[in-house]
Amino acid sequence: MNGMSNDRSKPNPVQYVLYSYGKKVLPASMHEWVTNDLVGPRAALRTVVRFAIPCILILIPFWFFPTTILVKATMTLPIFIPFVYFSIVLNKIYRRGRLRHHGLDPDMIDNAQRLKEAELHREYLEKYGPRDA
Repeated sequence: MNGMSNDRSKPNPVQYVLYSYGKKVLPASMHEWVTNDLVGPRAALRTVVRFAIPCILILIPFWFFPTTILVKATMTLPIFIPFVYFSIVLNKIYRRGRLRHHGLDPDMIDNAQRLKEAELHREYLEKYGPRDA
């Protein structure tokens, strides 16, 4: 075996990093893991963290300049804050694209959201929905 075995249900560390940044499509045997990663609990948070890590790595050297904390913050925060903001705003679009990239149904994200909010929707319809005459 070459260390990147396709018969496993979870990616190894190299596969995980390549998958996380869109450089590798995981094999079909890992589709359940991919689905859970992109649709399951805390999927949006994982995506934001994956976006933030490269930005943080690029901005860390600025914190070693011999200057005040205020200057360090003004050098890095105007880059980091919009980066995180856009990763939050585009999160659902990115996750849908990743599902499509793996040959999975991108509508799973909407379906998961609908299931999560089904009880709230039912309560709303009971309270404000059309009344039978």
